[in-house]
Amino acid sequence: MQRERVAEDIYVFTSELYARVTAGAVITPEGSILIDTLPYTQETWEIKTFLQDRLRVPVRYVVNTHYHADHTRGTCFFPDAVVVGHTLCRQLLDTIGRSALEQAQSQSAELMDLQVVLPEIVFEDGCLNLHLGDKTVQLIHSPGHSPDSAVVLIPEDRVLFAADTMMPIPTFLDGDLGDLISSLEAIGNLSVDNVVQGHGEVMLRGEIKSIVESDVRYLQTIQQRVAQVVERGGGEKELQSIDIESCGKSRIPLNGLVVDLHEANLFKLHRDMLNA
Repeated sequence: MQRERVAEDIYVFTSELYARVTAGAVITPEGSILIDTLPYTQETWEIKTFLQDRLRVPVRYVVNTHYHADHTRGTCFFPDAVVVGHTLCRQLLDTIGRSALEQAQSQSAELMDLQVVLPEIVFEDGCLNLHLGDKTVQLIHSPGHSPDSAVVLIPEDRVLFAADTMMPIPTFLDGDLGDLISSLEAIGNLSVDNVVQGHGEVMLRGEIKSIVESDVRYLQTIQQRVAQVVERGGGEKELQSIDIESCGKSRIPLNGLVVDLHEANLFKLHRDMLNA
């Protein structure tokens, strides 16, 4: 696990074991707010040890930005914390999340100590403000990557945890392309100094606007390219000729995983258009 300090009281933790997933912690005199966890138990325990043993700040809240396992599996290691998320996050964890964990546990004994923990505090429309010590943590519904996705703004420090709404390549495999474009445009309108992506590097103020614009262009481009394939009656084989570079993104980030995500985006769009 890598640890980075992006503000006086804000840390970012990045997995070295899976797809550079990120989590974060906001430190206050009255404890800390943990934003997501990391996929592997050992890395989440490293976060817990750092916060509770080294900094001596108990975790008061755990924010689930969305229900996907790579961001929520470690929630159960903070039994004294209040879990917070969107109401859809609670519903999806209670259904798809439980089924996915049971299946994973049937294949790996190492996961038997994990359990699904549902958010106790939920919100639906707009945003939810958490106040702890001298910090405000604002959860804002940001659908697109998934229907329950939320971003987390710390206004005092002008830091945004964008979760999987922002990644090296935007994905909507469990969500909706139009919603994701709207959520990205909303991030572009915020005035922040740092954006923490759900996977990958922290973005600095001078590059946020251009990256958001690049993400929106990518989504609009693949929408146009797939529509052309559908109009010609083409199938998945033709989709494979739409390479990631021609749509404005690099194949390098996340050790090349972005290429697989790009192809999955194309296939989902193709299915959605055929079923429309």
